[in-house]
Amino acid sequence: MKRGVLLVTLGAAVAAAVVAAALVGVAAPRSASASSHREAPLIADDPAADNTDVYAFVSPDKPDTVTIIANYIPFEDPAGGPNYYRFDPSVRYELHVDSNGDARDDVTYRFNFKTSVGNPNTFLYNTGPVASSTDANLNVKQTYSVTRITPSGTSTLVSGAPVLPANIGPRSNPTYSTAQGVVDLGGNRKAFAGPRDDPFFVDLGSIFDVLGLRPFNGAHLLKLDPAAGEDGVKNYNTHTIAIQVPKTDLLPPPKGDGIIGVYASASRQKIRILGGDGSTTSEGPWVQVSRLGNPLINEVVIPVGKKDYWNASSPRDDQQFLNNYRSPELASLVNLLFPVLPPTATSMRDDLVAVLLTGVKLPDGTPFTFTGDRKADLLRLNTAVAPTASPDPLGVLAGDLQGFPNGRRLVDDVTDIEIRAVACGYGSFLNALLGLCNFEPNNIVGDGVDANENTFATSFPYVAAPNRGYEHTGHE
Repeated sequence: MKRGVLLVTLGAAVAAAVVAAALVGVAAPRSASASSHREAPLIADDPAADNTDVYAFVSPDKPDTVTIIANYIPFEDPAGGPNYYRFDPSVRYELHVDSNGDARDDVTYRFNFKTSVGNPNTFLYNTGPVASSTDANLNVKQTYSVTRITPSGTSTLVSGAPVLPANIGPRSNPTYSTAQGVVDLGGNRKAFAGPRDDPFFVDLGSIFDVLGLRPFNGAHLLKLDPAAGEDGVKNYNTHTIAIQVPKTDLLPPPKGDGIIGVYASASRQKIRILGGDGSTTSEGPWVQVSRLGNPLINEVVIPVGKKDYWNASSPRDDQQFLNNYRSPELASLVNLLFPVLPPTATSMRDDLVAVLLTGVKLPDGTPFTFTGDRKADLLRLNTAVAPTASPDPLGVLAGDLQGFPNGRRLVDDVTDIEIRAVACGYGSFLNALLGLCNFEPNNIVGDGVDANENTFATSFPYVAAPNRGYEHTGHE
C-alpha cells in the first residue's frame, strides 16, 4: 500500500467514520464467513431463502442507472444434478429501497417464480442439448415476474420471464450465454434471474480455525506462497436476482442523484402443509425469514440467540440491536488474536453506529451516506459519486469513494476492509482521522484472498457466469 493521507476530499471527520464502516464484521472469530452464508440457525436449514450477499452500485457502463444484486442459496455445487439448484416458488424474493431516510420502503422489487416440468416420466433435467432458456430439451424450466411496489401503487414490469438454466456441461450446454437470461424491461431497465458464480471471496478455512489467517499465522504456512489464502467459495455457484433501473426510478427526478438505503429479503407464508402424495402447499400471511443490508452483520455482530429474530425483524427497528454495534465482541478478541497490533476499542463504537445505522455526514454537515437519525441497517449508496475506471478493492479505505461502504461493488474486498478497520486500536483511533488504519501495522492483516477467481462481466448483470458442472473439481 502506498502511504499518504486518505479521503482528503471528504475531510478528516468523514475519513474516520468511513474507515470505521469496514467494521461490519466485528463480533466473533466467524467474522468473514462469506457474508451471510448460513449465518443464522433457522435460515441455515432453508438455503433456498438464504440471502447471502447484496450489492448496490452506480452501473459502470451506464452511470445514469443503479444496479442492485441479491444472491440466494449458498455453496451450490455446480455438478449437483439431476435436481439442480433453483429458486423456490414458495419464497417471495424482494429488493427494498428507502429513498427519503425514514427506513421504510419507497420502492420494492418483488421477484416471484414458477417451475414447470415438460416430461415428468424422465429423471433428466434436460433431454438433449439446451440452446436457450426456452429450449424444448430443457425439461425443468423456471419463469419469473417482477413487480414494482411503491406507496402510490403496484405495477408488473415483466411476467413469464425465463430463468437462466444450470450450466451443466459441453453436451448439455454447447452454447451457454448469459445474455439469454437478461430481460429488457424498456426505458433503460433490465432484470436477471439465474445461477451465477458466487462473487464473494474469503478464506473460510482459516477464519473458522480461530481466525488463523494464513498470511499472519505460522501454523498455517503450508504453501509455497504463504501469503496466499484459500477461497472458501471458489468454484461454487449461487442464484442471483438483479435489476438495473434509472436513478430517477429510485430518487426524485430530474437528476436522480441522492442517497438510498438498500436491503434484500426472503419471505415465506406462515403455514406449510406436507401432503401424503409428496406435495406441499403454503398458506397464511407472509413472514420475513432472511434479510441483508450491510455484509456480515447477522454473522458476527448479532449474537446467536438473536440471529433468527434479527432476520425476521425490519431494519426500521434496529435500534433494539444498538448495543451489539457499539460494543462489538470481536474487538475484545483482537489483542488476543493479533498481539502485534495496538490495543483496540471495545466499546463506545459510535463510529460504527454512524456508518452502519445512519450513514455519515461531511464536516460541513452535508450528507455523504447519511440518511437520517433513524437507526437502520441498510447498505447506503450515494448515487452522485461517479463510477471510477479503476476501482480499488479496498474501497473508501483506499480513497476510492465509490467503493464499500458507499454501496458495495462486486470487486470490493469487504473481508480485508473490515479486519483492518477493527484492528484500529483505541489509542490510534485519532490517527484513523487520516485513514492510517490501512498502513503499518494494520495493512499486514488480511485473509490472503483479494479477488474472485472468475472475472466479472463489464455489463449487466456483471456477476460472472456460473461454474460448469462437468469441469467442477471443488476448490482445486
